Parts: sequence; C-alpha cells; structure tokens
Amino acid sequence: MLRAPIKHCRNCGTAVHYRVPDDGDEKERAVCPQCSTVHYENPLNVVGTVPYLGDRVLLCKRNIEPRRGKWTLPAGFMELNETLAQGAARETLEEAGAEFEMESLFSVVSVVHTGQVHLFYRARLLSDIFDPGFETQETRLFAEQDIPWDEIAFTTVRETLRRYFADRRLGRYLLHDIDIL
Repeated sequence: MLRAPIKHCRNCGTAVHYRVPDDGDEKERAVCPQCSTVHYENPLNVVGTVPYLGDRVLLCKRNIEPRRGKWTLPAGFMELNETLAQGAARETLEEAGAEFEMESLFSVVSVVHTGQVHLFYRARLLSDIFDPGFETQETRLFAEQDIPWDEIAFTTVRETLRRYFADRRLGRYLLHDIDIL
C-alpha cells in the first residue's frame, strides 16, 4: 500500500496541486501554487540482515504490526545520517540483540506496490545468545528444514531466505536483485 499523497507544501504550508511541473518533468508531482516548490515522492529504504550461525539463520517473531506474531529477519527503515550497513546493523541490534560481524550485501528487493526497497546483508553471528528489543517477541535459530515458511511475515524475507539457502547449498553467495510487483 502506497503512502498517502502529499497535501501541503513542506516549505510554506499551502495546499499543493498535483500536476506536471513546468520544468520539463513528465510525471505528475505535488506542486505548491504559492512558492512553486515541487515535492518528489521517493521509495523508502528498509535495511536488515540475514544473521547466520553455521547452517542456521536467526529469525525474530514480530511484536508489532504489521504482521505481529509472524517471523522475520531483523530489519527496519533506514534512518537519516547512516549508511545502509549502519542501518542494517542498528536494526539487528535493536530487534535481535545479536552479536555479529557484518558481511556483504546479499539482496536488493524492489517492492513496487509499497514504494520501498529492502536491502539485506549477510551477518555472521558471534554468539547464540540474544537480547531482543520491544519489537520482538522471540528470537530463534532455524535450520532450513525448520523454517516456518507459512509464518514468514513478508515476501521480501521469504525470497531473501530462499536465495540464501540456495546459495549456501552451492557454497557461494551472490548479490540478488529481486522485483516484487
């Protein structure tokens, strides 16, 4: 579900009009009739990790909506003034309380219908002791055959996990570019 449309100018507060700007743009945008500011709407970045220990991955049972009670990888919205990797590490600490070493970017998932891009890094766990934050009901390590596939919260997580285990079986990890329309 896409975010609500912009209603007021962020600069002066005037109600905006949706139209094609006069600057050669070809797309309808929120344009302020008072100060002429053109407001662009861009995707939000969701950053996270695929934390693993040996042949198992760490999943977090969500304690918040959406999809409360479902399993997910530790992830959340990237903040200003942080890199992708810093955001992914922060989310992993907040949601799982895990001790880990960041590795390479693993998947980039364009979620067109929500206006989001999900980016997951591999993260090698240094311990099997976790201290999850308030957003997480429970953390658990799962081998591939034990993953509760029907209880996975998001398609982005399911697709990332499928590719992770496929790469693991092949003994090499690629960067995956995934589109979810």
